[in-house]
Amino acid sequence: MSAMAVPSTPAWLTHRGGSLKPGIREGIVFVMLGGQPQYRCDVRPAKGAFECNVIQTINGRFIGAAQTYPTAAAAFSGGLEKLRDAMGW
Repeated sequence: MSAMAVPSTPAWLTHRGGSLKPGIREGIVFVMLGGQPQYRCDVRPAKGAFECNVIQTINGRFIGAAQTYPTAAAAFSGGLEKLRDAMGW
């Protein structure tokens, strides 16, 4: 997988006091709320493209359905949108 830089935190997340924190492995980014990692975005190769699994850290529940994207950055953005939709923000 090509290197994926952690993008800036989207406005909808910072507005609610959230932030993004890179994981220890490339392709993993934590969504921080209240200073705690609440969700994990896991970007990985899938069928010649990329997907982003969004997982609630407290219980391992997957958020949204699997979808592929042409780049790792697009998959990460898509994963954040899945999370935003699931949270009703």
